[in-house]
Amino acid sequence: MFIYHFKVSGSAMFKVVLVLMIAIVIVLCTKVGIRIYQESIKTQDELSEKNMAVLTNQNYASILQMVHEDIHSYVGQKIKFSGFVYRVSDLTEEQFVLGRNMIISSDFQSVVVGFLCHSKQAMSFRDNVWIELEGTITKGSYHGSDMPILEVNKIKEIPKPNDEYVYPPDEHYIPTSCIL
Repeated sequence: MFIYHFKVSGSAMFKVVLVLMIAIVIVLCTKVGIRIYQESIKTQDELSEKNMAVLTNQNYASILQMVHEDIHSYVGQKIKFSGFVYRVSDLTEEQFVLGRNMIISSDFQSVVVGFLCHSKQAMSFRDNVWIELEGTITKGSYHGSDMPILEVNKIKEIPKPNDEYVYPPDEHYIPTSCIL
């Protein structure tokens, strides 16, 4: 019969626990980093797929935010999405905002967000009419600030969708300067 006698010192046990904790933190940080990277690639792919980005209720606010933060990287990008015609008093007759209501609180308060659009057919559509359009992102100016402006290529009236709201950018949103 063999008898083993182990001595465990406090400092040795502390070192083992410390090494295990560091290893766990490294593994968790790596997993989070990989997931964030995968989500950023997914968002980039939504914008570069077939050179026509299709905005949905789920990606609308993230893409809107990306384009507004880095206009230069998105000039020439074609996008397709729907919303309602929204006008403010200082727009020209050929301009309108293709807007969506974005939920900003748990009690369903919302704000209008959207892209400033330019089209010779703009006056053909009255305020609050739902339309779907395809356009190309250009760089313009609004009140002295650089702003993305969609040059409308195709436009048509559509019925109001069942879910007319969009939601703030998700927690995976990562600003990027390259989509193609």
